[in-house]
Amino acid sequence: MTELKATIQNEAGIHCRPTAEIVKEAAEYDGTVTVEAASGSCELGSALELMMLGLEQGAEITIQVDGPSEEETAEKFKKLFETNFDFPRPGQGG
Repeated sequence: MTELKATIQNEAGIHCRPTAEIVKEAAEYDGTVTVEAASGSCELGSALELMMLGLEQGAEITIQVDGPSEEETAEKFKKLFETNFDFPRPGQGG
């Protein structure tokens, strides 16, 4: 198992749209990704559970990855949680 710390950067926290992107990435991974925060923990298979953590800007989390390519996968999720999401993204239209 690999663990990494991350800090939520998005101004609005991890709301519906960032959650959708994070859970989509987790669905493509052939292993388990878990997030722990002061408010609780969840596996990234459930958008509802992730949103219920109430991750606001500045919240610190621990990402745990268990499966193939753990280090690479943990880094990918760290980047996702530390992304300052802007929707719609430039060039994607409205």
